[in-house]
Amino acid sequence: MVNINVFSQILSLVDRDIFNKLVQKYQSDKHHKGINSWTHFVSMLFCYLSSADSVRDISNGLRSTTGNMSHMGISRTPSKSNLSYINKHRDHRLFRDLYYKLLEHLWNRNSPRRAELNRLKRKVYLMDATIIPLCLSVFDWGKFRSAKGAVKLHTILDYDGCMPSFVHITVVW
Repeated sequence: MVNINVFSQILSLVDRDIFNKLVQKYQSDKHHKGINSWTHFVSMLFCYLSSADSVRDISNGLRSTTGNMSHMGISRTPSKSNLSYINKHRDHRLFRDLYYKLLEHLWNRNSPRRAELNRLKRKVYLMDATIIPLCLSVFDWGKFRSAKGAVKLHTILDYDGCMPSFVHITVVW
């Protein structure tokens, strides 16, 4: 279950001016059928953070927070059918652009500068590889051991931005 106080703090990091400009740009509240874009965003973020598996889990989880809805900036919890409808019909570009705008906004606000690397003249990259286990009965092409499946994720991170600059996935044999 998601701690609503922490969830509210995470939501407070989202600049509502940026969000509202994107809503206007894509006119995503034009035919919103009672569930506006902010409620949709809160629902999807709740889904991710609570590891919800269905629209029923999202709807019931948000409904259980009825006393704290104002802290999340929503007036009512969306029903299962409303969530299904808005997931199908709302323009996904709103959320894509929100991600990039928030990334830029938060990065500029809290730009980490590491003093120990200031004397280096070249850009610093971090390289990592990790094995991601897979269910062999579902991903039979990813056979790793006799009873396990896996893929290997090779990543190069830009040290300044902590963002991947290269990602490659291979099947582990």
